[in-house]
Amino acid sequence: MSSPSLNELPKVAVDLKSQLEGFNPSNMKHAVTQEKTVLPTAEDVASEKTQKALIEGVEAFDSSKLKPTETQEKNLLPDKDVVQQERAHQNLLNGVEHFDKSSMKHAETQEKNPLPDPAAIEQEKGQQQLIAGIENFNPKSLKHTETQEKNPLPTKEAIAQEKGA
Repeated sequence: MSSPSLNELPKVAVDLKSQLEGFNPSNMKHAVTQEKTVLPTAEDVASEKTQKALIEGVEAFDSSKLKPTETQEKNLLPDKDVVQQERAHQNLLNGVEHFDKSSMKHAETQEKNPLPDPAAIEQEKGQQQLIAGIENFNPKSLKHTETQEKNPLPTKEAIAQEKGA
């Protein structure tokens, strides 16, 4: 392959060419590069090796070295009491779910707690008013009075006279 001739090379614009020629690298800003591809640590490599060794050990395992075993299935059945209890519960549920309402008779409700007669109600109202009057009585509304004795006791002379008689 031969190098291209001057006519075949791409043409660069004049203003771009002057900028490239006048480029000064000291005007560039310093940039810190960051590594995007992080290599695994020694611990990662070691754990990967142990996992690989475990997988190879499982794949290379010889199952012909195992002893033959017989599997016994154990299915515990409920005893008679549990079966009878469950059957009674199921019969009760069936009876409730499939109950025939048309076989029911109409019933009249009788009031067992009748109200008291009007005379008893009036009597109770009177008692309540009397109690309310006593409880709400204001003793300051009373007037002061003087007590007069209507049954005087006999004097000593009257007693002596009766004894002598």
